[in-house]
Amino acid sequence: MPRYRRTTRQRGWGAGAGAGRGTAGEQALGLEEVPAPLFGEVPNQERQRAWQASRESKLQPLPSCEACTPPSPEEVQSWAQSFDKLMHSPTGRSVFRAFLRTEYSEENMLFWLACEELKAEANQHVVDEKARLIYEDYVSILSPKEVSLDSRVREGINRKMQEPSPHTFDDAQLQIYTLMHRDSYPRFLTSPAYRSLLLQGAPQSSSEA
Repeated sequence: MPRYRRTTRQRGWGAGAGAGRGTAGEQALGLEEVPAPLFGEVPNQERQRAWQASRESKLQPLPSCEACTPPSPEEVQSWAQSFDKLMHSPTGRSVFRAFLRTEYSEENMLFWLACEELKAEANQHVVDEKARLIYEDYVSILSPKEVSLDSRVREGINRKMQEPSPHTFDDAQLQIYTLMHRDSYPRFLTSPAYRSLLLQGAPQSSSEA
């Protein structure tokens, strides 16, 4: 089977000084940092299939809510005590991820989970590959799942991608964690999904005969 190299053009990473300078319109869109294509003439459809297969095999998401152990009433209530308790609960993460999907921001949780997986990896070759996948999926401005990161964090990632480590995305992961905490978590606590779980665990009043 032929081997394909990555085709996604990525902001800053691998570009030399002054590389990728575009037009004024491109600069206004933040595209001036995108380096020129780095790869050969492989058909677009074949490149996409290879990229998709590699990404799906390396970055497996958490199981859906249906595959998680049903939470106890106490666990559900604890999710409202702090965002940390929600994120430390596998079931809580799955429920919260489903909520983020309804807000079209599931990529924040997926990125956070991918960073957790990367930090647990000891094999450098696997680290290199997973770091590239994370970059292409969540950091590249060309990705439909790009997460919102400030310029300082992006520049730090671009430097670290020269020699990826399990902690290449630590600053970015913290920034997205903080974003979910401040922005999505308060809405989650008032969402129908969470309120329904609370009601399921509430004591049922006995009806009169």
